Amino acid sequence: MNELVLYLKLLYRNKIALILVPLVTLVICFFLVRELPDQFKSHGSISTGLVDKTEQVLNLAEKDQESEINRKFDNLTQMMMLKRVMDQVSYNLLLHDLQNPDKAFRQPGAVMESLDKAGRQKYITLVSQKLKNREELLPGNKENDVIISLLEDTGYDYNSLVSKISVYRLKNSDYISIDAEADNPLLSAFLINTLSAEFIAYYSSRIIDNSNRAIEFLTDFLTKKRNALTQEMNGLRNYKIRNRVLNLNEQARSLYGQIAEYETKRESAEKDIVAYSAAIRNLDNKFNPADRRYLESALTGINQQIVVTKQQLRAVNDAYIRNNFDPKYKGQLDSLQSKLSREINDASDRYVYNPMVVKEGLVTQKLNLEIELELSSNSVASIQQELRRLNRKFDALVPNEAEIQEYETGIDIASKEYMEALQRYNNATLESSFPVFLKQAEKALPGNIQPSKKLILLILSVVISFAFCLFVFFIIYFFDKSVNHPLQLANETDIPVIGYLNYTPDRQDLSSIRRGDSTRKWDEVFRNLIRSVRYELDSENASSKTIVITSLAEGEDKTLLTMGLAWAFSKVGKRVLVIDGNFAERGITAGGASFGFIEELFHDKNLALSHVGADGIAVLGNKGGDTSLSEIATAQVAGEVFDYLLTKFDIILIETDSLNSMNKAKEWIIFADLVVSSFEAGKTISGDDKSKIGYFKSLGDKFTGWVLTGAREVTGQAARIN
Repeated sequence: MNELVLYLKLLYRNKIALILVPLVTLVICFFLVRELPDQFKSHGSISTGLVDKTEQVLNLAEKDQESEINRKFDNLTQMMMLKRVMDQVSYNLLLHDLQNPDKAFRQPGAVMESLDKAGRQKYITLVSQKLKNREELLPGNKENDVIISLLEDTGYDYNSLVSKISVYRLKNSDYISIDAEADNPLLSAFLINTLSAEFIAYYSSRIIDNSNRAIEFLTDFLTKKRNALTQEMNGLRNYKIRNRVLNLNEQARSLYGQIAEYETKRESAEKDIVAYSAAIRNLDNKFNPADRRYLESALTGINQQIVVTKQQLRAVNDAYIRNNFDPKYKGQLDSLQSKLSREINDASDRYVYNPMVVKEGLVTQKLNLEIELELSSNSVASIQQELRRLNRKFDALVPNEAEIQEYETGIDIASKEYMEALQRYNNATLESSFPVFLKQAEKALPGNIQPSKKLILLILSVVISFAFCLFVFFIIYFFDKSVNHPLQLANETDIPVIGYLNYTPDRQDLSSIRRGDSTRKWDEVFRNLIRSVRYELDSENASSKTIVITSLAEGEDKTLLTMGLAWAFSKVGKRVLVIDGNFAERGITAGGASFGFIEELFHDKNLALSHVGADGIAVLGNKGGDTSLSEIATAQVAGEVFDYLLTKFDIILIETDSLNSMNKAKEWIIFADLVVSSFEAGKTISGDDKSKIGYFKSLGDKFTGWVLTGAREVTGQAARIN
């Protein structure tokens, strides 16, 4: 808060500048803006089709999210303000003025005036060619530089146009609004309509070019994917031809069925072998050895025939099994079985057994069982052989299956890629057949005159200049380290300020201070302030005392403070002795009347008594020179003299040298009861002053504090500030 108050005081001191600078700025701005032409504003709009899709023939894309729509609108608005697009507008404007000088929007500039008829026609042709080819205007050659100069002279260059045109989306609608301001109503409409037409043409050509490039790329991509799919399919076909594979799954399924069928027959034959063997053993047990020998001798001939038939039957049975039970072998097999049955019956009809024993039925049964056993045993061997053959064929299908699966996987991947490429190609073809073109929804009409901005500019000039002044004064205040207020001085030195004195124009008029009869405002304020300082010194010690007034540097208004305190103490009825102990400056001596010198005081103690005036004030000057108190009198003599003077005077005020001459000031401070230091407002505390301030602090209670002199802002009252 204190910092703000100080800043406000600085502004108050410079209030004239704060008033004059905005006022001068206002006057200058008035003369600058009074000739400004009126401004006309036109409005137009472009339909994008991003939100309103009613005019689209096909709607292949999904509905965009609001964020995506906003992004597209941002792209469109930024694209409209591209230099490439605005250059086309500049070309149109320049051609209009070159081809129709009587209807030109702007007065021709110096460059255009310098062109003769041939030069004008040359640049009309050149600009027309650039407009047709949609070239961007870039510096670098002579013709382009002349065109740029022509545009800048007439205000048709890129920067001028961009500053006059605003492009934005109207809320959440499907339209891009375009506003343009110009000093000609026809020019504002021409700007919008030309910009709309050129941007729509630029955007449409860009869309068509992108679609053509996309279709060209997708066509090439689709061909590559189709070739890859064909290559994979041809590889599978050739592999099947080389390995004689028609349908691998059907072949595997057929082989597996045959294997299962043969395994079933093998199990059935094995069961028959076990059953027939057991039945034959049971029949053999019913014959005794003699009967078997008779039987075998009787059946030797017929048995040989039966054996031959059995061999034939076995051969046909093997062929029948190997050919997967082909029906053509079934007739031969049945014929041989019938023959074998007849031979067995013939053997049964013969009287081959012991006539005493009737066992013909058992013999016949045994012969039949033996034939069945032999057939079953032969069938197992044939079935087993066929199973091994089928398994070998089945095993041969396994590597074919792996190779075919690899081909089929490649075909599946290639097919999916081809279908995806085909889908993209079809979509791109459809979109290119029905592109979404921008169109101008609202043409701009000649602009309406706008409210004058002159008043706004005048107000802004005042506000900006005033703000600039505030900023300048703030910079001055921020970097200004000078001390102008008692609180600053107390904060900077950490030493109390017992008061301050106002600035007075005639600070060296000591006689007027002693008289105290001036009625000027600053003198009245000075008297009030010096009384406050006197009160602070009286409150320190009410008895007779010696007060030394010094300062950090030369000057600092020590003389003004000393004589002011002398007057203030005399007003309360005290006898005051003023001693000019500052041999270097001699301010009191130079501004006083007839008085004695301090050099003579130490030889005549009563010297001061003879110079007491009617106001109770005695003044002793000095003869100057490069001297000090100890060179005039010893410390003992000086002490005796001061003790004597305190019996004759209530207050002894001694002005000493500044602390730049530390030894000279200290010689007087030894005899002081109180020490006061003056500090002139507006000065800064340097690094060298830190040691002097430390000396003041070392004096303890003897050092009363500061008195700020020459203060510019006062209230007429002062109080002690710690």
